Amino acid sequence: MNSKSKHWDGVFLNNSDSKLGWYEKNASQTFKLLDLIPHYKDATIFLPGAGTSVLIDALLSIGAKLVLNDISNEALDRVKIRLGEIQRDIIWLHQDIASPIENLNEKVDIWIDRAVLHFLTDKDDICGYFENVKSALKIGGYIIFAEFTHSGTKKCAGLPIHHYSLDDLSNNLGPSFTLKSHFDYTYHTPSGNPRLYIYALYKRES
Repeated sequence: MNSKSKHWDGVFLNNSDSKLGWYEKNASQTFKLLDLIPHYKDATIFLPGAGTSVLIDALLSIGAKLVLNDISNEALDRVKIRLGEIQRDIIWLHQDIASPIENLNEKVDIWIDRAVLHFLTDKDDICGYFENVKSALKIGGYIIFAEFTHSGTKKCAGLPIHHYSLDDLSNNLGPSFTLKSHFDYTYHTPSGNPRLYIYALYKRES
């Protein structure tokens, strides 16, 4: 984890939020899927790679309980400074999401992955990620993905990318998850480059 943490700490140390290649001014695309989830405003929501996303602020503003994880301490510290007193009710985790989740004492209602999973390229890491999904998410809970499609960029943040289709996501989740909605989205980086994403919402049925 140390080399991965060092890489991501460097990414956040060397770039302002608005210069990061996945920066969003708002979280409207994620909320298109969140709005399909009953009672999501009262949910416990897990962000496996929270970074410094404005999604954090948007979720806090609606009253959701947050569990924020990131492999970069630099990212987490930046968010803590930004939130100030608001941070007191957040559960903070600092770990590689491909490794078993530690210090999570209760299951979560919703798992939101925006541009995290596709950075895992090793088969064991991908398997570890999906084992974490199944161990952390309640039966009846939901997961939202936003990942690079197979026609997307080959690298991001200096790292190779593993691309996803709906079939890829469904096969990794297994038969206990049902696809509820999905859409394609072309995101534009702060420098104007297009990035092709697939957004998908699944429900855990069993």
